Amino acid sequence: MTTLDTRRAAPAPPLPVTARRSPAGPVLALLWAGAAAVLALWWADTGSVVGAAGWLTGAGRIAGLLCGYACAVLVGLMARVPLLERRVGSDRVARWHALAGRYTVCLLLAHVVLILAGYAAQDRASLGHEAVTVVLDYPEMLKATAGTVILLAVGVTSARAVRRRTSHEFWYYVHLLTYAAVFLAFGHQIALGEEFNGEPVATAAWYALYLGVAALVLWFRILAPVRLNLRHRLRVDSVHQEAPGVYSVVVRGRNMDELGVRPGEFFRWRFLAEGMRRTSTPYSLSAPPRPDLLRITVKALGDHSAAVALLRPGTRVWAEGPYGALTADRAAGRRTLLIAAGIGVTPLRALFETLPGEVTLLYRARSAEDLALGGELEAIARWRGGRVLYALNGPGGERPALTAESLRATFPGLARDYDVFLCGPHGFAQDVYRALRAAGVADRRIHHESFEL
Repeated sequence: MTTLDTRRAAPAPPLPVTARRSPAGPVLALLWAGAAAVLALWWADTGSVVGAAGWLTGAGRIAGLLCGYACAVLVGLMARVPLLERRVGSDRVARWHALAGRYTVCLLLAHVVLILAGYAAQDRASLGHEAVTVVLDYPEMLKATAGTVILLAVGVTSARAVRRRTSHEFWYYVHLLTYAAVFLAFGHQIALGEEFNGEPVATAAWYALYLGVAALVLWFRILAPVRLNLRHRLRVDSVHQEAPGVYSVVVRGRNMDELGVRPGEFFRWRFLAEGMRRTSTPYSLSAPPRPDLLRITVKALGDHSAAVALLRPGTRVWAEGPYGALTADRAAGRRTLLIAAGIGVTPLRALFETLPGEVTLLYRARSAEDLALGGELEAIARWRGGRVLYALNGPGGERPALTAESLRATFPGLARDYDVFLCGPHGFAQDVYRALRAAGVADRRIHHESFEL
C-alpha cells in the first residue's frame, strides 16, 4: 500500500510564479471575427434582395451559414485543446460550448423555417408541400435532414430540465452524435450553399475550417489520450479513507514526470473496473504530482464516486489530461487566500503546498469529522508557516456566515493584497464570490473552476 502522506514525505518546493493573462479575450475575438467573415461571404455573393421571398430566403441563407460556422465552433470548443483547457479553463470553455449550442439550435431552426418559407412564397406552394419537395428532391437533403434531427435531439437532451432527469452516460452518448450530425450536414452546405457554387476560395476555406476542427478532435480527443495511456500504463496503487465517505486513490505509472501536470489541475479518469468502464469523471489531483505517483481524493456523491472506494490495487486506469486553469499561473501577488468547501479542498490542498509567498487556507465543512485531508493541511501549514482556518457549523447546526464584513475583518488588506482561489459546491462558490466582490476584491483576482460541466 502506498499513500502520499505529507507527514512523512518532504513537501514539494514552492513553484516559481509568473502570472499569465488568460487568452480568453483574443480567442473570443477570433471566433467573432470568423462569424463576421461568414456574413461577409453572404454579402459578397448577394446582389439585390427583392420581395418577401427574397428577404426570407436571404435571411435563411444567413442563418444557415452562421449555423454551419457555429457547428464547427461547437465541436472545436470540445476538442480539449490545451490552450483552451489549461489557459482559459475547462469550465469556462464548457460554458462557451453550452452557449454556442443554444445559438446553433436557434440558427438551425431559423434556417429551416426561413428557407422553406422563402421557397414556398417563391413557388406559391404550402409550407408542408415545399418541405416534402426540398427533402426528397434536393441533393444531400436526406442526409441533412437526418443531421438536423440529431442536432435537435442533442439540444433537447442538453436542456437543464431534461438533463437533470437523465443519467450522465445517456447524455454523454447522445452528445457524441453531434459528430455524426455535423458530418451528415456538411455535404448539404457545399452542394446547396450559393456562396460556394463556383467559388473555389470560399469552398476551400470552408473545407479548411471543418478539416481543421476534425484534426483537433482526432489529435486531442483520440490520439493524445491513447499515447498517454500506452506510455504511462496507469494503475491503481492503493485506496484509503480520508473522512466519512471520502477516499483517496493513489495511481502509479511510468515516466510520470513527462506528463507536465501542475498542482490544481485535473484529469478525466476512467477506471477499468466492473461497472465503471463507461464513465469518465473529472477529479483534481489532491497532492502535487510525485515522480511515479498521482493522487485524487473523491467524495461519494453518486454511484460512480461511491464505487471508487471499492477499487482494488492493480486496476487499470484510463486518464485524459491534464486540464484546468486553477494553477499558480493565475496568482499575481505574494499573498494568497484559498477558500474551500467540502471535497473542493482537493485542488487547493495541492496549491497550499506549492504556492509561493504567504498562503492561507479557509476550509468550510459541517463538522471536524468532515475535514478531509485535515492532518495533511496542518502539517503543510507548519512546514511553510502558512495558516489553516476552519468554518464549521455550530453545536446547533448553525452555519458560519462568510460575508464581506467577516472576510475583511479576518483578512486585512483583502481587496488590495490578495489573490483568492475558490473551489466548492456551486451554491457555496456563488455566495462566496459575491461576498468577495462586495469586499472589494477585483474580479481578475478571484480564481474559480467548476466541475459542474
